[in-house]
Formats: sequence, C-alpha cells, structure tokens
Amino acid sequence: MAEDWDQIGFVISSGYRVAVMRRLAEGPATPSQIAEDSNRSISHISRALQSLREHNLVDLLVPENRKKGRIYDLTDTGRSVWSRIQTENLVE
Repeated sequence: MAEDWDQIGFVISSGYRVAVMRRLAEGPATPSQIAEDSNRSISHISRALQSLREHNLVDLLVPENRKKGRIYDLTDTGRSVWSRIQTENLVE
C-alpha cells in the first residue's frame, strides 16, 4: 500500500507523466500519438515514458531495438496506480 502512494506521488508530481498515464489508460499508443492527444512536446512525452518505464508503470510492447513505431501501454501496476489516482481525485 505504501509503495502505491510512492508511485502515485511520482506520477502526479509531473503533468507530463499524468498526460501519458491518462492517454495510455485508453489503450496502447506511440509517443507521437500521446504527444498529439495531450498537446505536449514529443521530447517531454518521451522522457515521461522513460521514467514511467523505470518505475514499472509503463511497458514497451515492441522490441527494444525498434526506433520507429514504438508502442507503449500501462502495466498492471500502472493501471492500478492510475485507477487510484482517479478514484482519489488526485488530478484535474
């Protein structure tokens, strides 16, 4: 439970991470789709995806060495964390 709050705090402390999680909650997407849908720059979205992956909240669905068409989705942990964020009304 405590690590949930650690993860939740990590996500909500960045508007970019929130944007990525919100978009991926709807289904898998590429960084450019996420950037477009959230009206954010691709470089910020890519950084957010990387940090979310490091926290096991987001997964890359294609081989690591693929540079184009990289598709990401929430992990089970990511889904559970996002669900808590929504339930607790922690983001706009």
